[in-house]
Amino acid sequence: MVDGSDLETPELKKSMSMTATPTTRVLATIAVGASLVMLLLALIVSPADVVQGDAVRMLYIHVPSIWVAYGSFGLTACTSGLFILRYKRRADRGRHYDRLAGAAAEVGVVFTGLTLFSGMLWGKVTWGSYWQWDARLTTTVLLFVTYLGYLALRRLPADPGVRAKRAAIMALVSFVNVPIVHFSVDWWRTLHQKASLSVGRRPEITGDMYWTLMYSALTFTFVATWLMIHRYRVIRLEEMRDEELLLQQLRERRSENSL
Repeated sequence: MVDGSDLETPELKKSMSMTATPTTRVLATIAVGASLVMLLLALIVSPADVVQGDAVRMLYIHVPSIWVAYGSFGLTACTSGLFILRYKRRADRGRHYDRLAGAAAEVGVVFTGLTLFSGMLWGKVTWGSYWQWDARLTTTVLLFVTYLGYLALRRLPADPGVRAKRAAIMALVSFVNVPIVHFSVDWWRTLHQKASLSVGRRPEITGDMYWTLMYSALTFTFVATWLMIHRYRVIRLEEMRDEELLLQQLRERRSENSL
C-alpha cells in the first residue's frame, strides 16, 4: 500500500511547508493594514444612516464581498475558457489556467458565503427576520450552491485533463447566474434595496459613506488576491503530490512484473 506522505521528496516537503514568498508577505501586510484602516473608517469615520442607523455599517462588508465574488467567478469563467482553448495546444498553460480557475472559485465561494451571512444579519435588523425568499437572496443562494458543486466536481476521481475540461464547462455555465443575481433587484419586485452603486445611475450614497465603501472594496480585493495566490500554490502542490504518487505506483507495478 502506497502512502502519499512517504512519496514526498525533500524538495516537495520543503515547498509544502509554506506557500508564502516575500511578495505575498508584503501583500498580506498591506491587506492587514488596509483592513485595520477599513474598520476605523467603517466604525468611526463613516456616519450612521438616517433611517437604518448603525446597521448601515454592514454595507462595508456586504457589498464588497459580493463584488469580490463576482470578480472571482468572472476570473473562473475567463480562465476556464482559456483552458478549453489552450489545453490541446499547450498542456502546461492549460493546467495553469485550470489551477487559477479553481483558486478563484474557492475564493468566490468564501466571499459569497460572507455575503449571505452579513446579509442575514443586516436583514434581521431591517426586515425583522434573518431570511426572506426574496429574488436577490434566492438567486445568491443558487449561485453559492452552484459553485460548491463546481468545486465538488473538481474533486471527483478522473483523468486530470478530463476532469479539468468538465469543470471548465461547468464554470462557464455557472457564470450565467452572476448577472441574474446582480440585476435581480431591477428585473423583479424585491425586498432587497437597489444597487448602491450602478453604471449609468446616480450613486445612492455620497460623502464619507461613498469613500469608505470604495476603500472597503479595495481592501477586500487585496485580501482576495492574497488568498487566491495561496490557493493556487496549494493546488499546484497537490498536483505534484499526486504525480509523485502515480510515478511510485508505476515503478512498483513494473517491479512486480519483472519478478
